[in-house]
Amino acid sequence: MNLPQYGDIEKAHRRIENLIHRTPVFTSSGINTLVGSELYFKGENFQKVGAFKFRGACNAVFSLPEEDVQKGVVTHSSGNHGAALALAARLRGVAAHVVMPENAPEIKKTAVAGYGAKITFCEPTLDARESTLAGIVEQTGATEIHPYNNFSVICGQGTAVKEFIEDYGEFDLIIAPVGGGGLLSGTAISVKHLSPNCKVIAAEPEGADDGYRSFKSKTLIPSVNPETIADGLLTSLGERNFAIILDKVDDIVTVSEEKIVEAMRLIWERMKIVVEPSAAVSLAAILENKVDIGGKKVGIILSGGNLDLGRLPF
Repeated sequence: MNLPQYGDIEKAHRRIENLIHRTPVFTSSGINTLVGSELYFKGENFQKVGAFKFRGACNAVFSLPEEDVQKGVVTHSSGNHGAALALAARLRGVAAHVVMPENAPEIKKTAVAGYGAKITFCEPTLDARESTLAGIVEQTGATEIHPYNNFSVICGQGTAVKEFIEDYGEFDLIIAPVGGGGLLSGTAISVKHLSPNCKVIAAEPEGADDGYRSFKSKTLIPSVNPETIADGLLTSLGERNFAIILDKVDDIVTVSEEKIVEAMRLIWERMKIVVEPSAAVSLAAILENKVDIGGKKVGIILSGGNLDLGRLPF
């Protein structure tokens, strides 16, 4: 299995840096006092399409050869990756097809359509997503760009923490959420190259803890009927992502739904910024004392800010 190296992330960054936002970093003295540590938040909720996913989708679309990209690109996504792929395809002037589960949040359906993708809805199961996608590939010849188990996508996601360390120096600890593992695997490659002594810890909802169980058992365990408010973290780890995570991630911890909501609310109230539940999972791990951060300089990646404001959990 061909796994990305840090040099591939550097190439990805050169390819996409004029297309993406170099996102801001935030601090909150109130939250620092509360947790007794220095926290820095990388605001990927301010990335184009409102999530880090644009980095990976953009790199994947713009690294395809012309003959492959002409027939379009296709993916399955409950939201952020679909929107990211739609925009990246539009910027390159090619068609995007997105398979979405019928129960995806309305805001995410609207976003994917708004960026010009052709949406095909399916049952909310992985089998339905994959078979619907296979049908579209057969009809159109479009190139599949997997949301996370994709070499170019991982390289694109790894550019977020590359910027973080370039702009704010070395950290003692970086915490990222984990769903399929695209952000986490890209993050781990960059961190271990740029700041070898920095620990990489992933946070995951208790109700969707396949990453935690896979990491602890060193065997890839698929996600079955996950239940969490963090709808961006419902997917199973990809094989390529899992191989990188086993090699480079220091630990995975799980957090309760109650703490995810508390962390999300804290970010809204103290920092005055909009984050989705998935983005609050890393801070939740700190609030739940799952990670020892005493006196450490900690980086947190706020993965996105796309949520239905009519369905806020507080």
